Amino acid sequence: MSVSRSVYLIRSGCLLTRWRQFPVDLQTRSNTAIYCSRLCSSASPDKMAARIPDPDVIFASDDEKTFQFQSGLPSLPVPDLQNTLRKYLDSVKPHVTPEEYTRTESIVHQFGSGVGQELQQKLQNKAQNSRNWLEKWWEDMAYFEGRYPIAPLVNLGGLFPYANHCYPAKAGTQIERAGMILHYTLKFWELIRKERLKSEKDNKGKRLCMSQFKRAFNTCRIPGVNKDRLLSYFLTDSQGTSPGHLTVMCKGHIFVFDAVDADGEILTPPAIQSQLQRIKDKCDNQPEGLGLGALTAEERTTWAKTRNQLAALHPNNYTNLELIQSSIINVALDDNQPKDNSEMFYVTLAGNPVNRWFDKSNTFVFYENGLGAANCDHAPCDGMMFVTMLLYTDLHIMRCKGQWKGTKEIHEQPLPVELEFHVNDNILSAIEHAKMVYKTSADNLVCLTREYTKYGKTFLRSKNLHPSTHMQMALQYTYYKMYKKPAPTYETATTRRYFHARTETLRSCTQEALDWSKAMLDPTVKDEQRLQLYLAAANKHNSLMDEANHLNGCDRHMLGLSCVAKEQGFPVPELFTDPSFTKSGGGGSYVLSTSFVGYTPIYGCVAPMMEHGYGAFYKIEANKIVPAISVWKSSPHTDAVKFCEALFENLDEMGHMLQKSKL
Repeated sequence: MSVSRSVYLIRSGCLLTRWRQFPVDLQTRSNTAIYCSRLCSSASPDKMAARIPDPDVIFASDDEKTFQFQSGLPSLPVPDLQNTLRKYLDSVKPHVTPEEYTRTESIVHQFGSGVGQELQQKLQNKAQNSRNWLEKWWEDMAYFEGRYPIAPLVNLGGLFPYANHCYPAKAGTQIERAGMILHYTLKFWELIRKERLKSEKDNKGKRLCMSQFKRAFNTCRIPGVNKDRLLSYFLTDSQGTSPGHLTVMCKGHIFVFDAVDADGEILTPPAIQSQLQRIKDKCDNQPEGLGLGALTAEERTTWAKTRNQLAALHPNNYTNLELIQSSIINVALDDNQPKDNSEMFYVTLAGNPVNRWFDKSNTFVFYENGLGAANCDHAPCDGMMFVTMLLYTDLHIMRCKGQWKGTKEIHEQPLPVELEFHVNDNILSAIEHAKMVYKTSADNLVCLTREYTKYGKTFLRSKNLHPSTHMQMALQYTYYKMYKKPAPTYETATTRRYFHARTETLRSCTQEALDWSKAMLDPTVKDEQRLQLYLAAANKHNSLMDEANHLNGCDRHMLGLSCVAKEQGFPVPELFTDPSFTKSGGGGSYVLSTSFVGYTPIYGCVAPMMEHGYGAFYKIEANKIVPAISVWKSSPHTDAVKFCEALFENLDEMGHMLQKSKL
């Protein structure tokens, strides 16, 4: 199988970056950050519950509205051209020979003194008439123009954190737990609708863009023959009424029921559980359904044509599609019983497609043994939204120790309605073909997550080191130690301080990181020199992250320049056809796809960008580091188990180096 390099464009906004904004040693940290440490503790449910105040006190506000500060956010700036080109050349150096670098340097200088200046001026002109010059380009090129299937190549998988305390795997708990989790998720949806969710700030007190929260619910990607589009049915209370129903998929059947009663109140957990149980009982006593959801795993143009045929067959089909697309979230009642987090990541990303609607912004998957996870389309929003949502729900679950304390009375509600589609042989054949397309990629994916428990955030902070930077150095060292060459590396940086902005790429494979990795393998290098090289690499990384958070990386700016060239009919500049562009990660050639998911118990996993690459997302808790590693089986060059084992050995070695130091 060949994994498209263009998958990078979608993955560039990847998962869960928000908590990087709240280092624990800052006095300005947010209330949510304060409770991260509590969530990550190993205390009993009773002790944790006693520590947790009302989550609405932490997350909600009656004094300010969620989106009221949007107009005051700065517009997305256009970076300085020469600074971008210098940064690009710096990122190329570890991956090319001196001769190749000299040639690339000449190409870059020609671009910077020639056509690059013209493209820069046109980009600046565009920015003068736009609050965010990148937004539409990014959505089209990164998400909607790609014709490859989005699952499991692109979608995000995130595990629910409740198994860490109140909800370990237990037979017979699927419906009960689903009702609880969905109730508090709907309360979060309600916070956004009523604009009571607190507007977020960075660690310097500056407001962050909240626009993505509007697309986290009631939102769906719609396939197009040439380009997809996004439909969001979400409205705040001041704008009108949002659809208030859930879709539920079980054994290939699709149902809908209202999650809000006639008085506008969210259903209680017992009421949601009652509806889910009706659905499950019905599905257990009839043959498997059509499995229409599998179509969303198809190549996008094929799915678009099939969807058009389906909608044209009968008016009810169009109505049913609208119900799926507009639902608050999609819910999957899954028969799998994952035995560990590695298996749960796999079945969440690559499980049975008949019980998924991969185009939905959120599909909550509840497994037979009471565990749960989310499969999310990346187009509507980045992972920080899902972290916030899951953290809000987790606090509620911990506070009530996983048990509903409210009324058990269930008011009469309309029964769930099964969506009946009118199909013909073409649609049935399309479903089977989509399953085969999906199976090719799904069977090829490997997910592995393990816990490193010898140290974590507490130890690294005691050495005045940023924990995520330490992990990035460990990833660089691990890859170099295994392959004796550097890996072009993508790391997520957030640019949400700007209007409708999302992410920038931090190219974390620096020359400094490479020099340090080489020194660690050179027996002639003394410990003190290794330490100084490590600190130099870590400081370089920290500087790059700060710059990238202000859109001063090189990837987004260069993307903008290439889009201007394309729109204006310019020949493709040599800068983008030079082999060094691909060798350093350009065009989606990142061998390591990495992201720090934060200091909470919430984390995620994605497929690698490259067939011979690794996905390496990680969370860092007080006394442990937990990576989620993914590879493609078809590559003879990658091995998730060996990579994880080497990573943990290197963390040992690095910890020993730091322990001996006087930092």
